[in-house]
Amino acid sequence: MSNAPDCLWPFCGKAAIFDFDGTLADTSHIWHSVDLAFLGKRGLPYDDDYPQRLATLGFVDGAQYTIERYGLDETVEDICAEWQTSSRDLYRSEVTLRPGAGRYIMALRDQGIPCALATTNSPAVLESMQHLDVFALFDARVYAQDVGKSKDHPDIYLEAAKRLGANPHDCIVFEDVCNALQTVQRAGMTACGVRANDPSQPKETRDVADLWLEDWRDIVL
Repeated sequence: MSNAPDCLWPFCGKAAIFDFDGTLADTSHIWHSVDLAFLGKRGLPYDDDYPQRLATLGFVDGAQYTIERYGLDETVEDICAEWQTSSRDLYRSEVTLRPGAGRYIMALRDQGIPCALATTNSPAVLESMQHLDVFALFDARVYAQDVGKSKDHPDIYLEAAKRLGANPHDCIVFEDVCNALQTVQRAGMTACGVRANDPSQPKETRDVADLWLEDWRDIVL
């Protein structure tokens, strides 16, 4: 594994692709609250592996997984709507970028490096962040719903590279979830793992990554 800060500035790729939740913003506490409320309302237990599984799935696949896991007699559409309603208010008031993350993305773009957002989150949720114009940071934005597949499949990353006009082998992807990092590697891209401020992040996340970043502020511009 290479030392990430040395590879990230000057940037050793030709395009950068970023996950949002956990990677660029600390949102685990929000989804923890959403999950607790959702499961508690139904008298279901909260297990630590549940949020980790949802992390790569997106709303639709996550809702289907939840229905199958807990044997719920509910529709995917209703569960997605409940999650979006619950999370929008929290995103509107509580989410900020992690220190150094926005500065790094802007520095890349100033150097002519195209940047994309690749997220399983919903545009309706991210658009609720009136205090944070995250969309202005990126040259392209790709949601799991755009490609119809979760981050267990490479489609979202390949679509992001396509929209940036970049060869997958020239892309560095920033992620905080093991499964997503492995998918990035299957797509032929460099996987940079990012330490999340989330105690449930598995220790093996670092071992999976090609590069590892402890803190965005470690990148000396």
